[in-house]
Amino acid sequence: MTVTSSSATQTFETDRSGSQTDATAGARIRTATQATSETAGKAHTRDHRVDALRGIALLMMFVDHMPQNLLNRFTLRNLGFADAAEIFVLLAGYASWLAYGRGFAKNGANVTLIRIAKRCGRLYLAQTLMLIVCVVTIRTWRNYSPVPVDFLEPELAHGFDSFWRVMVLDALPSNLNILPLYMVLLAAFPLIYLLIRANRFLALALSMALWALINIDPGINFPNWLDPDGWYFDPLAWQFLFVLGASGAIEASRHNGDLPSFTWLKALCGLYLTFSLIEAFPWAQWDLPTLTPFALPSPDKSTLAPLRLLDVMAIFYLVQSSTLARRFAETRFGQALALCGRHSLEVFTVGTILDLFGRLIFTTFGDAWLLQITINIAGLAILYGVTVVYERKRNRDRARARAAA
Repeated sequence: MTVTSSSATQTFETDRSGSQTDATAGARIRTATQATSETAGKAHTRDHRVDALRGIALLMMFVDHMPQNLLNRFTLRNLGFADAAEIFVLLAGYASWLAYGRGFAKNGANVTLIRIAKRCGRLYLAQTLMLIVCVVTIRTWRNYSPVPVDFLEPELAHGFDSFWRVMVLDALPSNLNILPLYMVLLAAFPLIYLLIRANRFLALALSMALWALINIDPGINFPNWLDPDGWYFDPLAWQFLFVLGASGAIEASRHNGDLPSFTWLKALCGLYLTFSLIEAFPWAQWDLPTLTPFALPSPDKSTLAPLRLLDVMAIFYLVQSSTLARRFAETRFGQALALCGRHSLEVFTVGTILDLFGRLIFTTFGDAWLLQITINIAGLAILYGVTVVYERKRNRDRARARAAA
């Protein structure tokens, strides 16, 4: 009995000790799991500044592409040397590195190359859709009301004999020339990635050298059957802005999404943007005395002239190094802008088509205040509605993918 009791007591103590050990181990596992989850949550917190800035650029492009729209007096092109196109391409490079640059290491070359090819295919389909809608709409509208010749190149206005040139990007109509630039830059991204992985500063130096060459000799360009000067956005020059965007994504990823903050650099950027505002502001359009100190000619957009490049880089640095901009992007209005930025292709495609209808309405019925207000409110509401629809679709797709996993 004594032996049995002793054995039972020993067994009980052993079980209790084991239970305590298991409980301690379980607590440690739970604590470690919780800490890992919190760390992962912090590491994957999305920085909405880039999306919000891209959303602003897309909405400005919608406004700018209607020349009769009085709202475009307040867009970036009247407040400095650069405009929304520069922001769009810079952020395209930034987003491409986040989506595909990290994808090469995470998912492998084959998967990432397929993703890039699919994205280029979507860009091409969007370009084709916009082109067909524009040609059909203008040719139909002409049956009821005169349409200025600059709405569509004469070669496309009089027939479809040259349509194949547009489909192979040998001819780029006006206002339909930025997606082809994006396609070329995205198709070149694997090469850009290899150069950056080999040596980021060497890649930047080579890219800058090519940009400088194009600014010295603007005749080096892709051919455009509709324009003897070539593509309006010369890809050989604009690739530098794309590479700068990718490099900015690398640098920001090392500082929790922020670019390193230097007070002296922010001051220089602020001074340059002030100079840019004074030089580029349309004083005569507002019936104000001209205050430009130098009256510089407008910097060339096709070759991405240095003044334009410095302008967009200053804007990007101030936004991406600012905690105030981060807080703004988290507000309800900032989130609405970020939503537009996350669905940039859909917003740009629908916005370009709405621009055409807005121009036709203004040309046919005039640009009175009531019509101005109606078109702007209706257009912006439609664009926001598009983002809501696609965001819900994206959330449903992600929910199904999680359920399947």
